[in-house]
Amino acid sequence: MKAPKDIKPRVRRRLGRIISDRRVVGALLIVMQAVGVLALLTQLTGRWRSLVTVFTWLSIAMVVWLMRKEDNPAYKTAWIVMILAFPLFGGIFYLLWGNTPFNQSKLRHRFNPRPPRFDDAERQPASAQLCAEFPRHAAKCRYIEHITGMPAWTNTTAEYFPLGEDFFASLTEELKKAKRFIFMEYFIIEPGLMWDSILDILAEKAAAGVDVRLIYDDVGTLGKVPGGYERYLRSRGVRAVRFNRFIPTLNTYLNNRDHRKICVIDGDVSYMGGINLADEYINHTVRFGHWKDTGVCMRGDASFNATMLFLQLWEYSTGEKIPADTSMYRPSCVQPAMGYVQPFGDSPLDQDNAGEAIYMQLIATARRYVYITTPYLVLDNEMLTALTVAAKSGVDVRILTPGIPDKKLVYMVTRSFYPQLFRAGVRLYEYRPGFLHAKMIVSDDEIGIIGTMNMDFRSFYMHFECGTLFYANDVVMEAKEDMEEVMAVSQEIDEEWLRRVSWPTSIAASLLRIFAPLM
Repeated sequence: MKAPKDIKPRVRRRLGRIISDRRVVGALLIVMQAVGVLALLTQLTGRWRSLVTVFTWLSIAMVVWLMRKEDNPAYKTAWIVMILAFPLFGGIFYLLWGNTPFNQSKLRHRFNPRPPRFDDAERQPASAQLCAEFPRHAAKCRYIEHITGMPAWTNTTAEYFPLGEDFFASLTEELKKAKRFIFMEYFIIEPGLMWDSILDILAEKAAAGVDVRLIYDDVGTLGKVPGGYERYLRSRGVRAVRFNRFIPTLNTYLNNRDHRKICVIDGDVSYMGGINLADEYINHTVRFGHWKDTGVCMRGDASFNATMLFLQLWEYSTGEKIPADTSMYRPSCVQPAMGYVQPFGDSPLDQDNAGEAIYMQLIATARRYVYITTPYLVLDNEMLTALTVAAKSGVDVRILTPGIPDKKLVYMVTRSFYPQLFRAGVRLYEYRPGFLHAKMIVSDDEIGIIGTMNMDFRSFYMHFECGTLFYANDVVMEAKEDMEEVMAVSQEIDEEWLRRVSWPTSIAASLLRIFAPLM
C-alpha cells in the first residue's frame, strides 16, 4: 500500500524545522566536538602509551588543584567525581573547560562596571538614613552597596503584581507614556500576544524619537526567535543586542547568561521580577498548568539603580561607554513614600556571589519567619545549612516550589532536598495548579526581595541576575499575603509524602545532586 501523498511533504517540513532549530544544531555540534576530542585523545594514548601515565598524573594534579581552590565545595566535588570516574581524560577536560587559567573565557570577557556616581545630583541615596533607622538591616544594605555599587533610596513607590497578566497590563500602559528613553533587558522574548504588543509600542516610540534599547539573551531565546532577530528589531527602530551569542563550542562562557528582567521608562518608572516577555507568563499560552509569576513596578528615585544596571551591561555588550554626565537618565518625578528600596545586580564574572549572600543574610537574621518561592531548589551546603539552622532555631521557614515541573531532572534534584529540609523543620509546599516561576523571599513583615534569582547554582554562580530589596515597604506584606494564598492551593510535603518516594527515585536524585553544579 502506498503512503498518502501528503506524508512526504510533512516529513520534509519536520526535518526542515529540526535542521533549522539552533538548539538541535548547537547540541549536535557540541556533542561532535566532545566525541572528536575523545577520539583524538584515545588515538594519541593508543599510539604513545606514555601519554596514559601523563594524562593520569594530570588528573591527579587537577584533583589536588581543585582541593586547594576557593571555589564552591559542591562545584569542586562534581568535578572531582568526574575526574576520578574518568582518570584518563577527566583532567584534560577540566584543564580546558573548567575554572582554570587555561580556560580564558573569564579573562576575555571581564565585567568591571564603573560604580555610578551620586554626588552630582540633588537627590542623594538614603543608605545612611536606612542604616540609622533600621540597624538590624544595616549590614544587608551596606553589603549590597559595597559589592554592587547600588545604594538604597527613599521617595520611591512600588506596585506589586501577583500575576504576569497584571504586570503586562501595567507595562504596556507605561510604555505608551515614554517620552525620552525605554531600556529593556530580558532573558526570553518570544513572538506572540505579549511580545508583539510590546514591540508595536516600541517601534511606534522609536519612530517618535524615543531612545529604545533592548538586550535579550541568545540562549534564552533559542528556538523562540530567528538567529538574526536583532536585525529585524533594528529595522523597526529598536537598538537591539543579542547577549553572549550562542556559538556551539565547548566553553564554560556559554553558561554566563543574562537572566535579568529589567525595564526602565524615562528613568522614572522601572520594572523587575520573574516575568519574561512570552505568552506563557501571562497564561495566554498554557504549558505547565497555571503559570504563577510575580513582578514589581517602582516609581521614583530607586529607578536610577535599574537604569545604571542596564547601562552597565549595555556598555559591556556593545563597548558604548556610559556618559560621564548621567543627569539625563535620572528620575525627574518626586514620589514620597514609606520605606526604602534597593535594586541591585549580580554578575558571574567576579568573586562575589551577591545574590546568594544577601539571601543567606536575610535567612540568618530572621526572627519569626522566612517565606521563599523558587521554581528550582538546587542548594549548596552553605544555603542548606542556613535554612536548616534557621528552622532549628525556631524560625518559621517555608519554601514554595512548582507542582508541575518544566525540567524533570532538575525537579528530581529539587525534591531530593525535601527529606533533609523537612527533618530540620522547614515547611515545603508544591503549587498544585501549575508552574511556580516567582523568585521571592520575605521575612518578619519588614524585608523582602523580588527578583530573577532561582535558588540554584546557575542563578547564584553562573548568571547575570537582578533583584530589589524592600525595607519596611508595603510590597513586603503584599508578597507575604500572596505567598499565603499560594500555600492555600498547594500540597504541603509531609511524612506520608516522603514515605511514598521509591528507593530507585531517591538514589537517582542523589546521584543527580552530585552533578547539579554542572547541570
